[in-house]
Amino acid sequence: MKDFIKYLKSPKSDIFLFILLLIFANLVVSRAYFRIDLTEPKSYSLSKGSEQVVKTLEEPLSVKVFFSDNLNAPYSSVYQYIKDILVEYKSAANSNFSYEFLDMKKPENEKSARDYGLNQIQIQELKNNEVGVKRVWMGIVLLYADRIETLDSLTSTDGLEYRITTTISNMVSTTSALAGLTGDVKLTLYATKKLADFKIIGFNQIADEVRAAYSEINKKNKNRISFESVDPASEDIPGLVEKYGIQSLNWNDPKLGQGTGAIGLVLEYGEKFTVFPVKMSRDFFGRNMIVGLDNLGSQIEESLKSLVSKSQEIGYITGHGELDFKDEQIGSARFANLISDRYTLKEINLAESDIPQSLSSVIIDGPKSSFTDSELYKIDQYVLRGGNLLVFLDPFDEKQANPYSAPTYTPINTGLEKNLEKYGISVGKKYVYDLNCFSQTDRQYGKLNFYFAPMMQKDTLDQKSPVTKNLGYVIFFQNAPIDVSAAKENKDAKVTVLAKSSKESWTVESNISADPRFISVPSDKSTMASENLAVLVEGKFSSAFAAKPAEEPKEEDKAKKADSKASSDENSISSSEHLSKSVQNGKIIVIGSSILGGGHIALMNNAQLIDAEGTQPVSMFVRNAVDYLNGEEDLCTMRTKGLSLNTLTVKSVAASNVAKYFNEIGLVVLVALAGLCVLLKIKAKKRAIRERYNPNDSRIENGKQ
Repeated sequence: MKDFIKYLKSPKSDIFLFILLLIFANLVVSRAYFRIDLTEPKSYSLSKGSEQVVKTLEEPLSVKVFFSDNLNAPYSSVYQYIKDILVEYKSAANSNFSYEFLDMKKPENEKSARDYGLNQIQIQELKNNEVGVKRVWMGIVLLYADRIETLDSLTSTDGLEYRITTTISNMVSTTSALAGLTGDVKLTLYATKKLADFKIIGFNQIADEVRAAYSEINKKNKNRISFESVDPASEDIPGLVEKYGIQSLNWNDPKLGQGTGAIGLVLEYGEKFTVFPVKMSRDFFGRNMIVGLDNLGSQIEESLKSLVSKSQEIGYITGHGELDFKDEQIGSARFANLISDRYTLKEINLAESDIPQSLSSVIIDGPKSSFTDSELYKIDQYVLRGGNLLVFLDPFDEKQANPYSAPTYTPINTGLEKNLEKYGISVGKKYVYDLNCFSQTDRQYGKLNFYFAPMMQKDTLDQKSPVTKNLGYVIFFQNAPIDVSAAKENKDAKVTVLAKSSKESWTVESNISADPRFISVPSDKSTMASENLAVLVEGKFSSAFAAKPAEEPKEEDKAKKADSKASSDENSISSSEHLSKSVQNGKIIVIGSSILGGGHIALMNNAQLIDAEGTQPVSMFVRNAVDYLNGEEDLCTMRTKGLSLNTLTVKSVAASNVAKYFNEIGLVVLVALAGLCVLLKIKAKKRAIRERYNPNDSRIENGKQ
């Protein structure tokens, strides 16, 4: 023992002690988890919203990862990201969270993946200097209570945490709703059997396809859905059409006689129901056929969620020419679909009802006609009670008589200007044009600059607000300038300019042209200045009204008033609920264009700013605005985290080439030069030490060893 202690004290044990130290250090580190996320948007750190979701799980949640190994770049980074982010989820979650990675080389795991509905995808693979195709698994399955959700074809990390967290959140809320059902959810197929005699293409397969889709969904939901196929009696059809809006069919055939039939698929629970677009249609050749059966399983699944989950309602003002959120062509249906996973739009006609204070936010999307004072007062009092507004306001009503005539632009006065100006927000009756804009090349005319479609980049988007943080660029269209100088004087309000045009922009209020070929750029650059395009004002406001405006009584009310005049004269007690100032903080987001609310635009390629998938920057901007108004700030940053939207702010081909080659070659050269400098510095330091302490070293001759 003494010899061993002596050995440890001697220099001979240094290597042994060093190895022992490394072993103990690894044992300690293996039990301690520590990471530093140095990315600007914290792409590899879990958001607070995600932490909260998994921290409060009431039942076991299992995540199964079906990923092939040995994936080539960039797919290998997706696999690594999933490993890292699941470790973050596990660290933040309670004991109900677990995950596992399945070995996809085993046949039983492949079968399991297929049973869950995952599919192999094809990716390109470089092997032996040849490009080939490889089939791989890249999916995740989440299991919570009786719910099963899949995330398939995960070829990118963009928005992946957002997809995982929102999926878990929807599973939890839907599970809770299903568990508390007092009755079954009913799926009913209405199809008149007599229609089979007309040889409608696909009619005989309706029942089988619906039943197959139903069986799949019902299995996921522990048989909580009932199914029935009904051959409705002719006398019942008018009532079904009126109640559900299903398709009614009439016929007068020489052989089959006269009759009435119906086709429709309805999912209902209680007073709520969804009607699927299963109906008869005619194709190009005039043949009758059944449509609406594609992806029926996913349609039923999504409708089930909206029926039983507790999605948050948002008010949507109607009655003044606003965009129709049910219209896909020229309305805001894409906007409605964009937010439908978490929010339900509730139509509000202010002429008939007040704004329910239970609604946390209200949307006013592109009104064209005037609001009455009574309607404006309802909006005003809603804001003062702490309600939130999202306003898309057009400066002009653009109309075109025919495709060959020039459009006309008529200024819009809705009366909302009165309310907004009292809150310190003034929307101009003009368009903002910008040299930094959307452009595209036309075969006939060459490059076309759409000056009325400004492109905002990081320097013109607020980088602190959750609404615009992490967005690299956003394109607006036909936007009005917004002045918030008065709002900045309100000590009880905070003003944030979410988006503004560049310093090379100008405004146009007359002689407006929608053709980029006929738009002239001002020769005097001094007239150009940056303009606010989207603003957020939050805090407390003063009322736009001194008192509640008097309402014109209805005819039936006049008679009642005359009958009760005597009693009313005897009773002089009156009451008022008028608020002159805010009692709670409210949020108002104003954007000077209804296009951002989902309306159709006609650029040269008939593009739409609001894309169906919600992956374009404008879609994310609008979605973030809705989330922010409804207190879901975490979802804003989560949605844009890790997105590949960071673009260079360059204005010439030469500048972009310099940036390109610097990234490809310049960085390598800099690293090599830095290494060379370090090497020379080390040699110089060694030489200085030797010359100071051992200048006559016999191993050195003529400066060389």
